[in-house]
Amino acid sequence: MEREFVVIWCSEGLECVEEITGRDKRAMWAVLKDEEPKALTDVLKYSILRARFNPQRNYEIYTVTAVDGIRKKDIVDMFNNSPQTAADSIRRLGNKLYSDRLSTERVIT
Repeated sequence: MEREFVVIWCSEGLECVEEITGRDKRAMWAVLKDEEPKALTDVLKYSILRARFNPQRNYEIYTVTAVDGIRKKDIVDMFNNSPQTAADSIRRLGNKLYSDRLSTERVIT
C-alpha cells in the first residue's frame, strides 16, 4: 500500500511532514471520540497563507506518494541528512501545491 504525505519546507529548512494516507479513517475516529478532526484543507490553507506572508522564506509545498514502508520519520531523516537531494527528489516525484522557489540567484549589491 502506498502512503501519501504533504511536505513543506522553506529556505530555512523542513517545516512540516504530514502523512495524509487514511485521513478519512482518522477523521471518523476523531468524531467518534468527540474530538475535532484535523481537516487537510485547513492545514494546507494555513500553510499557503503562511507562505504568502513570508515570501522571503521561499516556501515549497508538495504532496508525494511513497512506497509502503516509508514513514514520516524517513522523510524527516532524508531532509536532515541531505536537504538538497531531498528537496530535488520531492520536486521530481511529488505534486507541487505551492512554490515561491527562487529560480535565479540573489544579487547582493
